[in-house]
Amino acid sequence: MNGISNVYNADLRKDIAYGEHERHKLDLYLPEKKERRPPEEKTPVILFFYGGSWNSGSRSDYRFVGRRLASEGYIVAVADYRLYPEVRYPEFLYDSAGAVRKLSEIIRSGDLQEYNPDPRMTLVGHSAGAYNAAMMALDKTWLGRENLDRSDVLNGWVGIAGPYDLYPIKIEEVRPVFFHPDYPPDSNPIEFASEAVVPALLLVPENDDLVDPQRNSFAMADKLQEAGKDVAIQQLEGTSHVTIIGTMSPLLFFKASSAEPVIEFVETLR
Repeated sequence: MNGISNVYNADLRKDIAYGEHERHKLDLYLPEKKERRPPEEKTPVILFFYGGSWNSGSRSDYRFVGRRLASEGYIVAVADYRLYPEVRYPEFLYDSAGAVRKLSEIIRSGDLQEYNPDPRMTLVGHSAGAYNAAMMALDKTWLGRENLDRSDVLNGWVGIAGPYDLYPIKIEEVRPVFFHPDYPPDSNPIEFASEAVVPALLLVPENDDLVDPQRNSFAMADKLQEAGKDVAIQQLEGTSHVTIIGTMSPLLFFKASSAEPVIEFVETLR
């Protein structure tokens, strides 16, 4: 996927540190000149969190996401965060908030002045990364630790095949991450639906045998709607839990693309 994604052009700034740990880094994908917005238009900014059950994954595995979205004229950051068994909940949320803080500093510092970046970003996450994005967007605690107000730094969030109603955890390898069966309080995104302050887009695979769409994405959409929040949900034909993010790459051109609804959503936020 990463190899074939080179058909999408992007300038890359690698290994930008947002903390002291070796995994406290992000890569920044920037649109090349021909993909940039007109000078009078703000450039949308996206921060992507990958999945992997909080025990695997690397930002270098998701170059295809960064390149695909940067080719649409967006500024895209792909962030690493610490993983189990080195850490458990909530450390990876501390890291996610640190990545938001760093990207916010970058786009407000003038370092990317030639791109005229939007001062607010859209969070996008897949699977475990969708959980991280949801918690950043819905629970003020995490960005508050970085002295950030959600409404000041975020303009929306996208959850792709995310687990928003975790408990009880059925996946064996995920259980120790959340101290099964002694689950931490206030750690379930769906409990914070009424506290949403920015719009959401939830993308759902047609077939998902890892994260139940009804219990998670559709239930989260219902909770947000009941609370009068701005949310859209879309099921992508022919996709599974894994291939729904893989469709950001042209390798899976024959399946419904997750890139297209993300792009449409980001454009509505401009």
